[in-house]
Amino acid sequence: MILLFPGQGSQKPGMAKDLADAFPAAREVFARVDEALGEKLSTLCFEGPADELTKTHNAQPALLAHGAAVWAVVRESLAKRAQLQGGAGHSLGEFSAYHAAGALSLEDAVRLVRRRGELMYETGVATPGAMAAILGTLQRSIEEICAEASSNGIVVPANYNNTEQVVISGEVAAVEAAMELAKAAGAKRALRLQVSGAFHSPLMAPAADGLGVALDAALWSEPSMPVWSNVTAQAVNDAVTARALLLRQLTSPVRWVDLVRDIAARFPGTTFVEMGPGAVLTGLVKRLAPDCQTMTCGTVPEVESLLASL
Repeated sequence: MILLFPGQGSQKPGMAKDLADAFPAAREVFARVDEALGEKLSTLCFEGPADELTKTHNAQPALLAHGAAVWAVVRESLAKRAQLQGGAGHSLGEFSAYHAAGALSLEDAVRLVRRRGELMYETGVATPGAMAAILGTLQRSIEEICAEASSNGIVVPANYNNTEQVVISGEVAAVEAAMELAKAAGAKRALRLQVSGAFHSPLMAPAADGLGVALDAALWSEPSMPVWSNVTAQAVNDAVTARALLLRQLTSPVRWVDLVRDIAARFPGTTFVEMGPGAVLTGLVKRLAPDCQTMTCGTVPEVESLLASL
């Protein structure tokens, strides 16, 4: 079994409320998160409003808290009755995976992603950028398209989500030029994303010093299970490498396609379980590793279904 933790975009008002109502372990997670941040993030998760929850510095700790709450509820049962082969997360979800692996305490993890969100937002305000999803099969590589569009400014592939979905990131004019080139190369759609900055691109470099300080300030332990890196698409088994790659992740593309394929090759037929709201990652896994099983685990019925399947 592989644990998956979603990234920014999966948050929504009402997230994890049923878990907190039903399970003391989930309630305790949100109480600890509120105390660690010095504010009622739980209220924002459970009630919204959506526009406040969607802000980068709120969405990131909210998603980590939801994933941690689910993990707290099922951890003991999975440890006894399932073979945990490792974890992975999309962008900020990688931090959630390291918490599940015991490398970061809940308090350190949630403070870390809060700071990460603040730094990413501040950098996006100071250095405006854009991101766009390119959908469909292209007649040219996305790298070639970005290289040509770079005459208009910085633009790079940011998320390799599946074979027909890549997100690009960079300066506005360059992203728009790349969108047009992608459509000319056969893209079904090219959609601007509603984000506050050019994430996973060189435009995020000004946030690196602050994130490095935050990563070093956290108390790290050796992970109890492998966590696959967004940067290398390979398993990480030690805290020093984890910290270095989480810093590089800020300006590097999320190599989700290679990551899922590496896991599926190592563990044929394994089950990927998405821990948190929604089913974005399991949807990607179904396309990339059709021989593997997928489950979602973000609500009370989904928790019950997972536990019943063990």
